[in-house]
Amino acid sequence: MRKIIVLEHLTLDGVIQAPGGKEEDMSGDFMHGGWTEPFSSQELGIWIRTQMHSEFDLLLGRKTYDQWASYWPNHDDVWPEANRAMKYVVTRQTTDSRWEATTFLTEPVEALKRLKQEKGPDLHVWGSGELVHTLLANNLIDEYRLIMYPIIIGSGKRLFQDGNILPLQLDVIEQQLMPNGVHVVRYGRLQSEGEKR
Repeated sequence: MRKIIVLEHLTLDGVIQAPGGKEEDMSGDFMHGGWTEPFSSQELGIWIRTQMHSEFDLLLGRKTYDQWASYWPNHDDVWPEANRAMKYVVTRQTTDSRWEATTFLTEPVEALKRLKQEKGPDLHVWGSGELVHTLLANNLIDEYRLIMYPIIIGSGKRLFQDGNILPLQLDVIEQQLMPNGVHVVRYGRLQSEGEKR
């Protein structure tokens, strides 16, 4: 069975919007883009590259896909695994793929339940906030790999929003505290008795 693994950069107050750059996502008049930059470190770089250079398929929301499809095919020397991976894109409308090995999912919940039962690499979700909220609401996430930064922003899109989350207990699989205060934690979803059978 394949796992759905969510990888997110987030602030202490749970913001996941535009961690990498000012222009990344300015929706809602968000002006704090690039908030991870002051916390870059060799240790964090090693951890992130380890995730990037593992075996996976990608599960992405449409906005993240559009950004990545215009960038990563031209940077195969940096992240060849992304170009080789199958890309599953959750979207309300399909268009011609701009990135090799892309499949569009217009009815994602049932499609993802089937995908999880198939053989293949785990499905990595980077960013893709709206998609993550859908996955949360349908209890489809098996593991969270969270990179938590010692910064509070006060506004922006958040990982966990009121009203769309089922109560959920998680198990700490692994954690690492970086010298600059960044805390990386892998959380696994505890299985219910029915799931264990």
